[in-house]
Amino acid sequence: MIDFDLSPELADLRGRVLHFIRDSVVPLEDDPRNHGHVVEESLRDELIELTRAAGFLSPHAPREYGGMGLDHRSNAVVFEAACWSPLGPIALNIQAPDEGNVNLLNKIASPGQKAKWLPQIAGGKIRTAFSMTETATGGAGSDPSLLQTSAHAVDGGYVINGRKYMITGAVGATLNIVMARTFDRSGQHLGATMFLTEIDNPAFRIDRMLPTLDTNSPGGHSEVTFDGMFVPEEDVLGAVGEGFRQAQVRLGPARLTHCMRWLGQAVRCHSIAVTHARQRQSFGKLLLEHQGVGFMLADNEIELQQCRLAIWHAAWLLDRGDRARNETSMTKVLCSELLGRVVDRSLQILGAIGITRDTVVERIYRDIRPFRIYDGPSEIHRHALAQRMLANGPFDPYRPLGR
Repeated sequence: MIDFDLSPELADLRGRVLHFIRDSVVPLEDDPRNHGHVVEESLRDELIELTRAAGFLSPHAPREYGGMGLDHRSNAVVFEAACWSPLGPIALNIQAPDEGNVNLLNKIASPGQKAKWLPQIAGGKIRTAFSMTETATGGAGSDPSLLQTSAHAVDGGYVINGRKYMITGAVGATLNIVMARTFDRSGQHLGATMFLTEIDNPAFRIDRMLPTLDTNSPGGHSEVTFDGMFVPEEDVLGAVGEGFRQAQVRLGPARLTHCMRWLGQAVRCHSIAVTHARQRQSFGKLLLEHQGVGFMLADNEIELQQCRLAIWHAAWLLDRGDRARNETSMTKVLCSELLGRVVDRSLQILGAIGITRDTVVERIYRDIRPFRIYDGPSEIHRHALAQRMLANGPFDPYRPLGR
């Protein structure tokens, strides 16, 4: 049975992480090196070193590669605390796509690939990218079967050609994991495959930075091109032709860790709104004494708890070895929509203050809206759940979908 009590050790860790974030990371939110899509490398390095000294770096990564080796449930608790600040994911080295790539490499990579890359990523020494989404005019987006980027077998490896769109963190990254349709020497299609490539390869270029709504991703989002990039056979990640299936090792848990991170930031917004409503006078009484405001904050409490429990349940399933594909999909939809409402209400309660940068709410409000789109739009997850209902045989309300 799932246990909702935190162990004394985990409760203590949560408290120490939250204390660290409030004391050491929040004061850097207004640092001039934190602007737009860019957290300058000197600020990232400073945050990483502060966290390393505090002993909280890479809680998700295996101990043998320099992380804390926490399970999914413990990560849920620690990630929420860490993400009290938008800089928290960078400080603890749990930012997407690095966090998901660590999980993918740990599960799929060869021993040599792990030894080469995991200590560098877990140690905060490099950043990474994951290149699957393609151009705005065609290619793989929500439908991965439309993948157009190709990898053709040649002597000693493969040659990759194609364009990718909305690639997070490519600017300033070192390692890029690329998904491509793979063909043997005769031209036979073998399926999708993942490849480990290096950003400084001359056959790779960043065509342009995309001017996006959000500002929470180091390196921003970009459109990139692979122009005849040779990748040796030893840099194939996982099995040839098994890319889509093996990527699920990354995608399900990564959906959930997005939820963990945004829960922490929504809690921060709610806290700011509660503090304001307990101090601000209006029409002869505190804002919180007005039923309209009180009900909004009560709804925040309800929805934050709904999201937290859904995250914990899905994390518990992952820790039991379950793929939890339905639960991570449902939790992603729930959190992206409910946490967006929490942040929206918080901004509304702050009034004019909320639309200024006098608080962090304005930034989180802009950053959280894309959460309903990336890692699968809400509509795609709902469609997948509906399709599993069709394939599930006679309806049984107590049998989980796809089980």
